[in-house]
Amino acid sequence: MEVCHWTGEWQPTRLADVVVGAFACKLPTQYVEAMAQQPRAPLWLNLDYLSAETWVDGCHGLPSPQPNGLRKFFFFPGFTPGTGGLLREASLLAERRAFQAEPSARAAFLAALNVAPVTGARLLSLFAYEHPGLGSWLEALADDARPNHLLVPEGRVLGDVQQWLGTADLAAGSVHRRGNLTVQVLPFVRQNDYDRLLWCCDFNAVRGEDSFVRAQWAGRPLVWHIYIQEEYAHWEKLEAFLDRYQQGLSPAACEALRGLWRAWNQGVEVADIGPAWRQALQHWPELTAHAEFWCGQQAAQADLATALVQFYRNWL
Repeated sequence: MEVCHWTGEWQPTRLADVVVGAFACKLPTQYVEAMAQQPRAPLWLNLDYLSAETWVDGCHGLPSPQPNGLRKFFFFPGFTPGTGGLLREASLLAERRAFQAEPSARAAFLAALNVAPVTGARLLSLFAYEHPGLGSWLEALADDARPNHLLVPEGRVLGDVQQWLGTADLAAGSVHRRGNLTVQVLPFVRQNDYDRLLWCCDFNAVRGEDSFVRAQWAGRPLVWHIYIQEEYAHWEKLEAFLDRYQQGLSPAACEALRGLWRAWNQGVEVADIGPAWRQALQHWPELTAHAEFWCGQQAAQADLATALVQFYRNWL
């Protein structure tokens, strides 16, 4: 692999056989001109954002003719065979299942993070954006009949956790207890270790796209804190994913799942997450089994890297 520094003034470099522009990034003018001058132009892909919206299948793989004669192809990650799939290492799920099947591996990993799970507690992780309604969920965890142990990697949501706890010293290593809830702050960890954190937990609250996908590979119940967009455009993406994810759930479990995700993502219109959380707990065995079922469904499709290779071979 060769990594080049992309400076303001582009430095000449060897043209690639496949050029991938992620999230519609603009390639240097000199590079595009060099592509157009080749006897056989490189395959030019626009690797777009992840979405479960139905229109994605129809747009995936379509060419976009450019004024200079080049063609740029849309390549969408997604959740159906008609899309580019999801990022997944070949050995990821085998490693995950082996890890989850070995209690000593889980204990050793958590011990390395100075986590000693509370006896009988539900272990949860929280990685989210700022969340004005978070206190209602924390309150529900604290009032729960079962102990809850919440692991919070350092990040943007820490201020909301700190506000609920009423403390000013929340940092990596901090441990606080209120009622039946133990809150423990973790430092940022490597990607491989974050995967294992997700594998250890009974429930994962995640944000953005990358941790959202990694939580699905964990095979555990989750909630997605989607990034808020203007005019609530993100809400359509959230509902589109739920439409796909809920398939196979009983009507009651489906209603509980949607209720929790919607309450979590109300944004400025702060919702009381507590009732939605308690409703979801009534269907926990089914939601847990469904998370593993969904993971298996996604794993049966080509992963994103494999789909990119297949697209290139078909293009040749």
